[in-house]
Amino acid sequence: MKKLSAMILALLTVFATLTGCASGSSSDKKDNAIVIGVDDKFAPMGFRDKDNNLVGFDIDLAKAAVEKMGKEAKFQPIDWQTKESELSSGRIDLIWNGYTITDKRKEMVLFTKPYLANAQVIATKAGSDIKTIDDLKGKVVGLQTLSSASDALNANPIKDSIKSISEYADNVLALSDLKSGRVDAVIIDEVVLDYYMSQQEGTYKMLDETLAPEEYGVGVKKGNEKLLKELQKALDEMNQDGTAAQISEKWFGEKKVLK
Repeated sequence: MKKLSAMILALLTVFATLTGCASGSSSDKKDNAIVIGVDDKFAPMGFRDKDNNLVGFDIDLAKAAVEKMGKEAKFQPIDWQTKESELSSGRIDLIWNGYTITDKRKEMVLFTKPYLANAQVIATKAGSDIKTIDDLKGKVVGLQTLSSASDALNANPIKDSIKSISEYADNVLALSDLKSGRVDAVIIDEVVLDYYMSQQEGTYKMLDETLAPEEYGVGVKKGNEKLLKELQKALDEMNQDGTAAQISEKWFGEKKVLK
């Protein structure tokens, strides 16, 4: 009986040890992962290819940076309207997908240094008679909800003269309605419009005037200066060793990254 009890006790000790090791391994994996919130319909920054793989400039840049940090990148598609809530709740660690740096957003998140220049531009159908910002008077304008496009339009006097604003969950839907004629123009990121104009030649045109120059940064949760510092160090190293430039060449055909 004593031998049986001793054997059972030994088995329980081994089981507890193995369970503890397994739990520790799982925790280590969790601690090693950085969850990145993205809009997976924001080409060429982050989007789905024909095989439904998540690809894009920001995806490649994030993977390379997180690898330099000795971590594992995990991408989480999110509703762009709730991006700051997703970050503050801890469901994601970073907002990284054409995330424009603004004073309002600085109140909610920490930002890395700018890594890419952009501008809010006006897209119309290729044959449209809209040629200037003033030509938007009396027109229906589309844009992504709670985006920097909305901020740019709100800051321009033309807003008071347009007929109406149609808001969309993503730029793909906005451009689709532009193509079908349900809106007359779309306020959109220049890098995004450049991509779609290259993919659908003769469909859209970009006005020469821009609404607002801007810069992209990566959003980090307020209070997490440690993660911000580690990430910025990785980004700086990528600028110095040419990694960022190579990724830019791949997606834009030129070096667009900022130093």
